[in-house]
Amino acid sequence: MSDRDVVGVLPGLGPAGAISLLLPLTFRLDITGALIMLAGIYYGAMYGGSTTAILVNIPGETASVMTCLDGYQMARQGRAGPALGMAAFGSLIAGTISVCGLIFLAPTLAEGALKFGPPEYFTLMIMSLSLVTYLTRGSMIKGFMMVCLGLLLGVIGNDPVTAKLRFVYNITALRSGLGLVPVLMGLFGVSEVLSSVGSGKIERS
Repeated sequence: MSDRDVVGVLPGLGPAGAISLLLPLTFRLDITGALIMLAGIYYGAMYGGSTTAILVNIPGETASVMTCLDGYQMARQGRAGPALGMAAFGSLIAGTISVCGLIFLAPTLAEGALKFGPPEYFTLMIMSLSLVTYLTRGSMIKGFMMVCLGLLLGVIGNDPVTAKLRFVYNITALRSGLGLVPVLMGLFGVSEVLSSVGSGKIERS
């Protein structure tokens, strides 16, 4: 495992944090070398997060959440090696295609992003919420309740329009809202530890 993969394995750091920490190292490099270095850090960290997601069902960063669903099940069946291999090949192929697509579509995407305003953002949020309730397996009521819970958790913190604090209860850490990484680590990591303790995989002290 390379240093770039270790960044993805560490919970909460992720590719963006690694690039932010190592950005000063590129100041003395030329533009091509700096971009190659940052791209290598980003891709290595993105793949590294799948290691803990497959082996222990704890995503190293947010992009590895979906890897937990199938990768960990393969690891429980004794197929951790093929799961890690498929994650590596999938990351390589998808990353190469996305970079090639970005080279040709970057100007068009930039123009479209600049045209996004409040109506487009509102429509996009309504569509995403509708898809969540539509794609929910099982009870529609449970899916609707999860959407409402997500909206309630999303309003915690500083209001970007009025700058008022909402549902912080004098807790300084909540002023910037709930972090996505701690929430995901709690959902996947804590539940996996409790499940292991309940099934006897981890001995109680």
